[in-house]
Amino acid sequence: MAAFFNAVSAVVVLLLLMLVGYFMGAAGWMTAGEKRFLGKYIINIAVPCNCLVGLLNNLDRDMLAQAGWMLLGAVLGVSLTLLLGMALASLLRLPRNRWGVFVSMAGLSNTLFIGLPLSTQLFGDVCIPYVMVYYLSNTIFTQSAAVYLVERAGSGGGGGRGVRAFCRDVFTKPPILAVMGSVLLLALGLRPPEVVMAFAKYVSGSVSPLALIYCGFIVYELGLRNLRFERGLPAMLVCRLAVSPLICLGMCRLFGIGGLAGRVFVVESALPVVSQVTVMAGTYGADDRYAATGATLSTLGCFLTIPVLMVLLG
Repeated sequence: MAAFFNAVSAVVVLLLLMLVGYFMGAAGWMTAGEKRFLGKYIINIAVPCNCLVGLLNNLDRDMLAQAGWMLLGAVLGVSLTLLLGMALASLLRLPRNRWGVFVSMAGLSNTLFIGLPLSTQLFGDVCIPYVMVYYLSNTIFTQSAAVYLVERAGSGGGGGRGVRAFCRDVFTKPPILAVMGSVLLLALGLRPPEVVMAFAKYVSGSVSPLALIYCGFIVYELGLRNLRFERGLPAMLVCRLAVSPLICLGMCRLFGIGGLAGRVFVVESALPVVSQVTVMAGTYGADDRYAATGATLSTLGCFLTIPVLMVLLG
């Protein structure tokens, strides 16, 4: 019961921070320009600092050997969830402009804007290394499978990106570079000067509140009155919020990922739709309103499912 109330209190804190973003949008204090600034700041500056502090303060050389198996387990879990999404999209006979969007929404979770603040609220900063491992596996598919599927769903008809473009998109992202740099420092037994670590700690503290304010503004942009359970969305929500964590739990058991790492992975797999899907849908001419509705419904839904999940995890 303590786990349930702890999860509820964490969820309430996150909801309140999202309400700040919603209120700022309703009051006209925040517009698309401020949202663009927040997104760039969070991804390019705050999250890399968070990675540096979280990994160097909570990870050591002995844990690096386990990270490879953790990454493999996470990658297989996401792969199976995407395959399930494809099967459901075919059974539902979704139109072309929604097929790839549905699969991407069902298979990929919002590991940064929702996952990082939620996990740190539930488990503390010690969970950050495991969040980053899951983020890496999720990002690999977001920049490859999701782009291909959504592009095919849109007017582009797509899938023309090669290996070089994929590597450029994944391995030039500041959070990924921060993870790789931190792992290299750990392997070499090095540590940045304390002034750098102090700076990174101050900046990393802004990740959680700003990410949730960003999400709250997205909910405002779509509008609560515009939310509709269109065809496929209930199945997507069940897959994203209930089936995905079950698949992840199975992979954790298979690869011996237990303790805090296992709990973090399961929570990360049960999160709302990754926010990039909506952006991709708009870029490639797919049904971006369908994507935005799915992202918003899953964001609101996870605040009901996460407390139950925490009770089941014990």
